Amino acid sequence: MSSDPTGDETGNDAGDEARTASFGFETIPESEKAGRVHGVFSSVASRYDLMNDLMSAGMHRLWKDALIDWLAPHAGMRLLDLAGGTGDVAFRFLRRGGGSAVICDMTEEMLAEGRRRAEAQHLADRLDWVCGDAMALPFADASFDACTISFGIRNVTRIEDALSEIYRVLRLGGRFLCLEFSQVPVEGLRWLYDRYSFNVIPAMGRAVTGDADSYRYLVESIRRFPDQETFAGMIRAAGFERVAWRNLSMGVVALHSGWKL
Repeated sequence: MSSDPTGDETGNDAGDEARTASFGFETIPESEKAGRVHGVFSSVASRYDLMNDLMSAGMHRLWKDALIDWLAPHAGMRLLDLAGGTGDVAFRFLRRGGGSAVICDMTEEMLAEGRRRAEAQHLADRLDWVCGDAMALPFADASFDACTISFGIRNVTRIEDALSEIYRVLRLGGRFLCLEFSQVPVEGLRWLYDRYSFNVIPAMGRAVTGDADSYRYLVESIRRFPDQETFAGMIRAAGFERVAWRNLSMGVVALHSGWKL
């Protein structure tokens, strides 16, 4: 879905080859994940936003609005939006009074789609686009007032490394906000959500994009992502303070917040 997904590239030394990562329900060599995630988003880039609308019945728009509400943009605020290739969050940030935004995504096809949309919406002059790796961000320390990532953190090979990099590039007093699919706590609702996710979404992906496998991966990756409390603990471990989270749509999505203080 956004959040969407960011840099996962790793080296190929002996240590990397010995490590593994999840790719949906598969366990693969860590060094392979970046390429496979890149393939997913390259495949679906041109229909990514349409599929987000169809899969969520438009709810992703409300979830992203909630993220911007919590961020409360103001003039002069500089945002780094990770995994934000098609621009959804950055565009909202600018329209709500934010100063400028850098969109960083691992997939050039997603960035190209975002640039096209930004030009059509006359927002291109306040945006920069960077093809980069969330685990080794190509930005100086203390470069941004805020960092967001929407539906992308679960695609990163080593989430802990990405959180450390986010902490590094934020200024003192900066804020991190993460919007991500999460764990539905109500058993009956979780059963219905699983039936929809595993049966309907891949079929929808095949019909709209010609690619069921990419959407099967996206569904599986949600189930492998840590629950709300576990992920909040990972944010704290990266150094963030005043860490909090709130469920949206009964836990289908969670919105996490942390401050660099």
